[in-house]
Amino acid sequence: GDSWGIFTFLCAALCNLPALPALNCTEELGTSQSIQKTYDLTRYLEHQLRTLAGTYLNYLGPPFNEPDFNPPRLARAERVPSATVDLDLWRGLTDNARLAANYRAYSRLLCYLRALDGQAGTAELRHRLGHFCSSLQGLVLSIAGVMSSLGYPLPAGPPAGPPGTSVAPNDFLKKMDDFWLLKELQTWLWRSAKDFNRLKKKVPPAVVTLRLEARGF
Repeated sequence: GDSWGIFTFLCAALCNLPALPALNCTEELGTSQSIQKTYDLTRYLEHQLRTLAGTYLNYLGPPFNEPDFNPPRLARAERVPSATVDLDLWRGLTDNARLAANYRAYSRLLCYLRALDGQAGTAELRHRLGHFCSSLQGLVLSIAGVMSSLGYPLPAGPPAGPPGTSVAPNDFLKKMDDFWLLKELQTWLWRSAKDFNRLKKKVPPAVVTLRLEARGF
């Protein structure tokens, strides 16, 4: 009948259409997700460090656990990478330079923290330090992942063990070293969170791109 004829005509027409380009959807994932993960990890470490620092400073005892204790930075503490760089100068660095500085600093700070882990006097404190070190190691690896996804070379890591390690001449100076380590780590994490928050705004979130692949030509 007429309906069968129309159906046959449509089939023939479709079979004789030129081959259409195939639509291939690929998600541009990786960089934005890596930056977001690193930002989230810095915020998590900030929160984790607040508890750890309070516990460790109580372990050190007075005056280190007193809220208004703010000693001058000693020459010995210069071995710990300082985050006290002028903010305008820091923001003026390239993304590559800031990422490299973060990677080097946390790699170095991690070495010092692992040394603290072996010296802590209580099992609970050693457990907290060990957990924090594992999280900080994750941050170092995450920063490396961001640098790789952006095409930046990875800077050389620190030597094995805390660089320039020397035995403190007395217990007070040893505690002062530990105090400054925690203080600098807090500042690094605060600034790193801001760094990665700005960086994730520069790199748009994952988008779906459409790519046409011609077939039959």
